Amino acid sequence: MLSFPTPSVYQSSKCFVTYGVMGHLDPNQPPTKSKPWSTVAGQDFINRVELIIPQETSEVVRKILNEKAAPEFQRMVMSLHDILSGDFFTEYIKKGNVMMLSEGRKGIDNVFTFRNGILTMLLDKEAYERAGLVGKPDGVKGKRGLKPRWVVEVDLTSSSMVPGKKGFDRLIYASKNAFNTPVTWLFCNLSSTIPNPDPLALHSPAKYAAEPSVLQNIDAMLPTLKPPVDAIGPEGREELEYFSTELYEWLSLVRLQSPRIQVGDQVDPYLCRYQVPGDGQQGKICRLTWQGFLAPSWCREILLNLVAKLPSKSWFSFSTTTFSKGMAGDNSEISLFRPQGAPGEYVMWEIKSHE
Repeated sequence: MLSFPTPSVYQSSKCFVTYGVMGHLDPNQPPTKSKPWSTVAGQDFINRVELIIPQETSEVVRKILNEKAAPEFQRMVMSLHDILSGDFFTEYIKKGNVMMLSEGRKGIDNVFTFRNGILTMLLDKEAYERAGLVGKPDGVKGKRGLKPRWVVEVDLTSSSMVPGKKGFDRLIYASKNAFNTPVTWLFCNLSSTIPNPDPLALHSPAKYAAEPSVLQNIDAMLPTLKPPVDAIGPEGREELEYFSTELYEWLSLVRLQSPRIQVGDQVDPYLCRYQVPGDGQQGKICRLTWQGFLAPSWCREILLNLVAKLPSKSWFSFSTTTFSKGMAGDNSEISLFRPQGAPGEYVMWEIKSHE
């Protein structure tokens, strides 16, 4: 008899590391399908973006950010039926130029999302049966102690998704009878144009701008900021794993504002035995943080500008973190690091949470 592991909500996340070359960047034709650009643009519902740079490049970054307005998002209360009817549906959802995320915890509550005109509903068994829609099982099912869940996806940009068509009318029926309770939504307009009159204004949205929080002149002990030569090629897998683990740990401590990476830190080794790897080089660094409901396209554009305009031999770290997923509240994350003195190279960590 085969032995299967017991399903658990506490399964750990997985980390995938990529060490590669970005290639030439053409400002008129920015890359979209190659790594790391496709990976950044493919993330869902980013909640947090963090940038770590040497202090001497902070002025260049400030000029880059001044050229582009801070990302904006809105928060409002609407029912699913409100979204699927009237001008809001035709001007926003049907055109597929918005992102929307409902309140709720994935894996526990019923959660609804809109992206690229696709409605995704993550439902428990009772809500799924009450809605009468066609979906598929989501995650582990049929196991003792875990409740089965279902996912329903509808492409609302399709020509068949109009009033009078059977599939659309069935969705409207479900929105009126099964999901008629107003819920709180986060809304992000991916288009540069706003309809006039704006159908969103009828729902009294609260508007927010994700201005960066800046922490400057951090006196830090720096690790080795360039992969060893032996890390290139299949034979260097162990070297790359060792380097990427130590560097990611250091970057995470910077993001957490841990005093363990600061110059002069003398914590009792009984409490913490961490030491910054490397030869003990000191330097000043700067950390910028954005938090809100951020579009992957905005993150990709900021990353393109950083690669193109920062000094070619300067290092930086750029990370994006999604909203929490699953019962354990894990996040998915992408962290990209450009090594010092290696303008065309990058190290990328993809943290994929268990859902």
